[in-house]
Amino acid sequence: MLPVVKTKSWRLLLDPALEGARNMARDMAILDAVIRHQAPPTLRFYSWSPPCLSLGKHQGPDAVDLDFCRSRHIDVVRRPTGGRAVLHHLELTYALIAPLGSGPLPLKIQEAYSMICGVLVGALREMGVEAELGGEAFNARLPRPSSTIPCFQAAAGGEIMVGGRKLVGSAMRKAEHCILQHGSILLDWDEKLQAGAMGAVNRGRLSASVVTIRDLLGETPTKEELIGSLCRRFEEDFEICLETGGIGEQERLMEDGLILDRRLGWGKVGR
Repeated sequence: MLPVVKTKSWRLLLDPALEGARNMARDMAILDAVIRHQAPPTLRFYSWSPPCLSLGKHQGPDAVDLDFCRSRHIDVVRRPTGGRAVLHHLELTYALIAPLGSGPLPLKIQEAYSMICGVLVGALREMGVEAELGGEAFNARLPRPSSTIPCFQAAAGGEIMVGGRKLVGSAMRKAEHCILQHGSILLDWDEKLQAGAMGAVNRGRLSASVVTIRDLLGETPTKEELIGSLCRRFEEDFEICLETGGIGEQERLMEDGLILDRRLGWGKVGR
């Protein structure tokens, strides 16, 4: 069998831990640049410092215990995507920004979502994690996006599960002909911190809905090991070449301008 010829180059961004508002602003700046053909399709991996509670774009401040977050130095931001609140702490976060319908992603967003999650499942399985896609439809009936239920307490159709428990939480946004999909891959879990950040969360119910890579493998792989596995699988399944790079000057300027829009002040909700 002849080897697959990879003809399309994507940018790979390997970012250090950043504050929550900058992480979300950077994802949006990349999306804008890809839409304008100022940047290539991009696969980004990153983490968060300090820990950050991100709200879906339709959630209000009633989903947050602001006093608790302030006392524990937890950032609070709004994501540009939908879904419900996530505490970003002991995880690897991915973001994929690319056009639809021009290869490798199909035109329909449901199919693109499933394709991306399928690549994540393949990489996790190669590491010994028996991950699978949830069996329900992409638009399965769930708690309203504005609800205060945490993301990892309710799995959407097509999300990544192990034994009926959620391992990866993802969300997508379509803008013009492009999509931004980003999500949290749980390396470990701080149940008390997640519950406290959201106030009146039933901790036992939340714990029963979540599983982590540490739970499954008995240890936490390094982020470099996980990123390496994910990159190899994206290159193989998408038939692309990932080339490590950085963000451009126009992306950085837009990122700086968006930061205040992503941050939630105490009692003041950003757009």
